[in-house]
Amino acid sequence: MRFVPISVSLCSFISRHFSSSITLSEFPKLRKIPFKYRARAIQQAQQALTEYLHTTRSLSFTHAEHISKNSVVSLSDLISRVEFSTSNFFRNFQKFLSYHPINEIEFFFESIGIPPSEINGFLSRHEFFLSEDGNILKVAHVLSAFGFPWNRLGHLYKEEIFSIFGETPGALIARLNRLREFGFDNVSVAGICLAFPFVLNGNDELVGQIDALFDDLRRACFNFGLASHVEWNADSWYEICRKIRVFYDLGCEKGKMGELFGMGQDVFLQYSEEFLVQKVEYFCRFGVKKADVALLLLQYPEILNYDLESPMISVLDFLKYIGLSEEQLNSVSHQYPYALGRNKLGNLPHVMRAMDLHQWFFKKIMNGEHHLLTNFVFSSPDTYLDNEFKHHLERIQSARNHRYMIGKLDFLLGIGFGENVSTMKAFSSLHGSSFELQERFECLLQLGIKFSNLCKMVSSRPSILNQNPDMLEQKVTFLCKDCGSSLEYLDVFPSYLCFDLENRIKPRIRFYMWLTDKGLAESDYSVASMVATSEKNFLARLHKVHPAAPKQFLECFSSEKTSDSDQET
Repeated sequence: MRFVPISVSLCSFISRHFSSSITLSEFPKLRKIPFKYRARAIQQAQQALTEYLHTTRSLSFTHAEHISKNSVVSLSDLISRVEFSTSNFFRNFQKFLSYHPINEIEFFFESIGIPPSEINGFLSRHEFFLSEDGNILKVAHVLSAFGFPWNRLGHLYKEEIFSIFGETPGALIARLNRLREFGFDNVSVAGICLAFPFVLNGNDELVGQIDALFDDLRRACFNFGLASHVEWNADSWYEICRKIRVFYDLGCEKGKMGELFGMGQDVFLQYSEEFLVQKVEYFCRFGVKKADVALLLLQYPEILNYDLESPMISVLDFLKYIGLSEEQLNSVSHQYPYALGRNKLGNLPHVMRAMDLHQWFFKKIMNGEHHLLTNFVFSSPDTYLDNEFKHHLERIQSARNHRYMIGKLDFLLGIGFGENVSTMKAFSSLHGSSFELQERFECLLQLGIKFSNLCKMVSSRPSILNQNPDMLEQKVTFLCKDCGSSLEYLDVFPSYLCFDLENRIKPRIRFYMWLTDKGLAESDYSVASMVATSEKNFLARLHKVHPAAPKQFLECFSSEKTSDSDQET
């Protein structure tokens, strides 16, 4: 078999012939083979592997071809180990297979759509050949014969290893036939199972959920005609059902969504799963129930056409537009000055949370006023741009490390801060990349601090975000458990998070507790008065409690270490 140079690119070759789970980043470079010969080398290696699996390993020709055609990454590793020749490569590869048995299970896993980066997590140390675990091939045969695309079986394997691939072929066929009784044919059942693998689980406790799911699908597909718009292949049904699953994952109750799915079928026909997830994530940032977000998009699918990212708004003008009175606007301006100015509509959910208006505004949207998101006259790029903010921004953009600095600024704008002087003051005190700052911010949110309160804390004491999440968690835990304070105490004393835990906070708090236990402490000092006081004033206060108290503190409780991060008053 002689090599003929071909002009087709390797990238297009891969995209046409191989599993959708393969990405170019996972495909190893075959440096030993000139680029123009690589596609032909892969084709010939596939042919040789098919013959090897069929004739030498006694797999059916269909199974052998499925495996060789859909395991290009594993196959390319073998290709790189074979001497390349434009005239003898096919024979060289055949000879290599004769003396180097392959890990058939590894090739099988890749062929059914398990990403190469995940395969090692499923491989057994003791099994090398498919004949050693013959059941997985039998199950794959049953599913493929029923109508499942071979290179998508990995979805079932990853989610239901034992209940599907550990099952007998007969039991699996019985389950599939039961699903057909809901009125769907093989192709549609295959697509549904790929999107909802639990329906093939066989667990009696799931029967109710399976019935409810298929009731929804039957109503949407047959009563409202969704099925008539789906191409009659398993891949198309899988894609539709994956989009439907987005809404179940948000908390929609199975058995009660059929009518909504049917009436809002354009949601599943016109938009990709990735697009739907992006819109879902946008509205979930309002901090509302995920199920409410699902209902919003199903009831008002026109929202999906709104540009919710790029338009710029004046926050104050927008608040006036959506119904806040002059008195309310003045109150917002006084309480949340850091949120005013310009911002992107893409940041609106967090802008509203930063001002504690998110629940109120989302309720307006849910009640049919979603047009507020698109009818507002958006600002031109330079409208309402604060001159002082503009001056600082120009300095940032001209800095050598401007990308790093813009990242920090984007973080502040992303959590609801506007383009204003307060934001720039906070910006100048923050240290860390945008990713690090976001991680620290989310850590404090997860610890239970209210979003708007946390934004106020960042505005007044930005340096609270200049420490790692573990340290923040330790300080909050000590405040709540050891000191007996609530999270709300941080609203009035955010500087607590800026002091050194081991060398400042713990020694002083624990010494005060010791004094209290001994009956020596008469005044009920606050955490702030104990922690924020300078060392000199703290010792003077202890002396008033008892003349020997300062010496006892310095010898038994105080650490010799000091911290530059301590703030003293």
